[in-house]
Amino acid sequence: MFRSYANLILSNDEDDEHEIVYSSTPPPCSMSYEDQHMSSEDLEGMSYDEDMMRLKLHELERALVDDSAPNESSSHNSCVRASAVTPKDLLFECALVVSEGGNIQGASNLINELRRMVCIDGEPSERISAYMVEALAARVAASGKGLYKALKCKEPPSKDRLSAMQVLFEVCPCFRFGFMAANGAILEAFVGEEKVHVIDFDINQGSQYITLLQTLAGQSPKPHLRLTGVDDPESVQRPVGGLNHIGLRLKELANSLDLDFEFTSVAANTALVEPGTLNCRAGEAVIVNFAFQLHHMPDESVSTVNQRDQLLRMVKSLNPKLVTVVEQDVNTNTAPFLRRFHEAYSYYSALFDCLEATLPRESQERVNVEKQCLARDIVNIVACEGEERIERYEVSGKWKARMMMAGFEACPISENVNDTIRKLIKQYSERYKMKVETNAVHFGWEDKVLIVASAWR
Repeated sequence: MFRSYANLILSNDEDDEHEIVYSSTPPPCSMSYEDQHMSSEDLEGMSYDEDMMRLKLHELERALVDDSAPNESSSHNSCVRASAVTPKDLLFECALVVSEGGNIQGASNLINELRRMVCIDGEPSERISAYMVEALAARVAASGKGLYKALKCKEPPSKDRLSAMQVLFEVCPCFRFGFMAANGAILEAFVGEEKVHVIDFDINQGSQYITLLQTLAGQSPKPHLRLTGVDDPESVQRPVGGLNHIGLRLKELANSLDLDFEFTSVAANTALVEPGTLNCRAGEAVIVNFAFQLHHMPDESVSTVNQRDQLLRMVKSLNPKLVTVVEQDVNTNTAPFLRRFHEAYSYYSALFDCLEATLPRESQERVNVEKQCLARDIVNIVACEGEERIERYEVSGKWKARMMMAGFEACPISENVNDTIRKLIKQYSERYKMKVETNAVHFGWEDKVLIVASAWR
């Protein structure tokens, strides 16, 4: 399948599970990553026709200065030599060749050349290129599905994976800011309520609720809080990171904080959840939290059964007091392959830069986060299609349209919450940015928006 790709080695550990091992061999020479021909913004917006036009112009350029113009069979290689002088250039050239299809040998040659130029221990732009070239290799080999499984993306997360996710949320504060914005809106919705029922379709490791419970403990009066977590039947019971295990931890914390707290786990596939499944009770204020979950639901571009909008309509039928949405702001859902590749490069480059500013280059935590979390997303976005592509992010405007179509109205997150987060941001790098726009809070790295939080009713 993809054993022929040298930088991705499937090795058996003592439990006969497979793990992807990325090469960290330093490149034989140092490279510049400045794009010699176009800005990243230009590349992100390029259409297929514009890409082809640029390639043809480079061919013509070479023909004018070279007595022997390249023949048709070698046009791709000559274009690459004329235009792709950095790993970033070469990566985009390779993506273009892959997008056209048919020239497997040409794509493989570019992939092999890229592997000699990048590694996972270099500069941020080199590290993201190392992972993206392997995603392209998987796509060429039609092994995206197998590679994603080898990365254990659909299996119960290991302790290393859970640890890496926790580190990502802590050291890349845009994720933390998104949780804080949602929690602030949720806690304000508690005011005047004696009983509150929070429903979450992806509690993950419960870090958002650890913070919420700790904050709630300092307030008065405190309502009775019931938290319902939804997860697939297999995941609910697993001993490492399972929903029941997370619930026990949250109960212990609530008891130590003297909070009136109740936890319920619902073992069901999200797409099959109905109002009766959630056991909402009379007298409870219902709040639904979607933090980094909705993008996993297939929409109309995947199937005639639009599970994404179907879930939102079901939640609306609960008549919730509040619904919070926190998502990554990038289109990896409906964008065609080449545009999706460019957008993914731009988005994940910013995340790699965030990690570079927070964790030392030699940090094993950094390697684990990039390999266990970011590389998995990149492989799925680039190498997989159809139902196998589950990392289907959308931009904030699309989420707004979906929420409004489901019958929700925007409920701006209060200035009190926003001011609290602004003060926290100042404790981090000045390169982290925050802005409030169209009733949503945008968090980013420099000029790149990464996370958007919004509230609805």
